[in-house]
Amino acid sequence: MKTMIRTAMMATLMIGAGTTGLMVASPAFAAKKEAKPAGPQYTKAVQIALIAAQKAQTGGDLVGAAAQLAIADAAKTTADDILAVGQTTINLGLATKDNALLEKGLEVALSSGKVAATEVPKYYRNLGAIALQRNDYTKAIRAYEELDKVAPSGGETAVNLAEMYQRIKQTPQAVATFARAIAAKKAAGEVAPEVWYRRSLAIAYDAKLPSETLASSLALVAAYPNPTNWRDALTIFRDGAKFDDQGSIDVMRLQRAVGALAGERDFAEYADTASLRGLPGEAKAVLDEGIAKGMLSAAKPFIKDLQVNLGARVPKDKASLPALEKEAKAGPNAKLMAAVGDGYLGYANYAKAAEAYQLALTKKGADLIVINTRLGIALALAGDKAGATAAFGAVKGGSRETLAKFWLAYLSNKA
Repeated sequence: MKTMIRTAMMATLMIGAGTTGLMVASPAFAAKKEAKPAGPQYTKAVQIALIAAQKAQTGGDLVGAAAQLAIADAAKTTADDILAVGQTTINLGLATKDNALLEKGLEVALSSGKVAATEVPKYYRNLGAIALQRNDYTKAIRAYEELDKVAPSGGETAVNLAEMYQRIKQTPQAVATFARAIAAKKAAGEVAPEVWYRRSLAIAYDAKLPSETLASSLALVAAYPNPTNWRDALTIFRDGAKFDDQGSIDVMRLQRAVGALAGERDFAEYADTASLRGLPGEAKAVLDEGIAKGMLSAAKPFIKDLQVNLGARVPKDKASLPALEKEAKAGPNAKLMAAVGDGYLGYANYAKAAEAYQLALTKKGADLIVINTRLGIALALAGDKAGATAAFGAVKGGSRETLAKFWLAYLSNKA
């Protein structure tokens, strides 16, 4: 499968003075000691050292500021000490354009538990950005996990997290996080971008994760049921299911129903398969459709020969159905009755096809999985959404159960 659309990881924030939005106010210290201070509780040694650090930085003595800051850092005791040291470290890191110092200041300030709630997301966002600049995805993930808790932002943060999980090969977690991002959008009453669904599918498919690939495929076609997405999802499914001709033709029927047959290969394969399986009416309908849409050239020898062959077979085959139906109804065998249903389905006589499949289910040797699949198809194409839903719901086991889920996704988008 061609590489699907991939999103950019995220725009890394530039760390430097004036770009982080993190320039913090210097801690304000009381001019004189009160007996029972009502405000912040600072250790005296910390207070003295930080005042000296701020004075040195204001005067342009960044080395002196760093020395005083180190004294304050070693002496910090109270939560207010820790916050003040962290904030002063942030400002010095910005002034010196030292990301390591800035990162330390952010971490120290957050550890105090006293950063204003409105500012906490900004701190974690910048911690994540600094880590990303040096490709430290593990640390960036920790920062963004915390950011997602305090400011989920309608799924965007989770999408960034998903991409980071993918970078460190935590693929199932990446796919699950995309699903969480999509759910967050829905919870906010918004529609998640199509690229989120496609990216999730691409990650799961590339990593050969069958259950995650199926879930992502179904989510994609449910949310964005356009022909391209349907074709991608069904191609992935069919390649993995390894169907015989009977299974493949039921997949191609869905592709046709959703307008996802594309190009000469799709139409020619469908028509040829239907012809070989004794369904000349369906084969001719698909062939004619492909020619009408410009997907097949009637001048090509293979197409021309198939047209001639089908043109000769269709009248006789169609005329034989009533007698075959009468014989099948009188007999005990489900296989013949199901074949009658297949014939009517091929001629788009969905009511008669559904009737035949329903009778086949009551007869001896009925293949419940296949017959219910085709009963569902006939009812779906006839516009009986409730009946089709019930029939597909009865398909249990193997790849056909998965195929039924795709047909149900198709029905979910029908009025």
